Amino acid sequence: MTTQQQSRPQAATKPVRWAADTVTAMREGARLRLDYSAQSLWRVDRTIEEIRREGTPHAAVRSVLRGFGAYAGEVIVRHGDGAEWWASGGEHWVRTADGRLWDPIEEAGRCFTGQGSLRLLCRDAMRSERT
Repeated sequence: MTTQQQSRPQAATKPVRWAADTVTAMREGARLRLDYSAQSLWRVDRTIEEIRREGTPHAAVRSVLRGFGAYAGEVIVRHGDGAEWWASGGEHWVRTADGRLWDPIEEAGRCFTGQGSLRLLCRDAMRSERT
């Protein structure tokens, strides 16, 4: 591990906080319950799609998307065998036990453009750990 890279718990500090803030905001503002299950990512994908359809500018939802991405990353970390957050240069990824790096925060941005799915990212990351 290089000095630039950190593994949990230090690398997880920010994304864990972003995910927790998102869970709270969705519960209080949108009455959406997120329980860190893989199934809850269906609701997250649908919520991002609804925001996109409303025509909200990307800049206005950047932090919301970051929170949704961090939430998806936490789903992978909590349910994936050996998955952990990694950080370098201000960027955050999830590293699965097979050594692959996944970028759920970037995937949330792709979801907003209609080109991604946090649910499918989680499925693929969890599947890669079993192979």
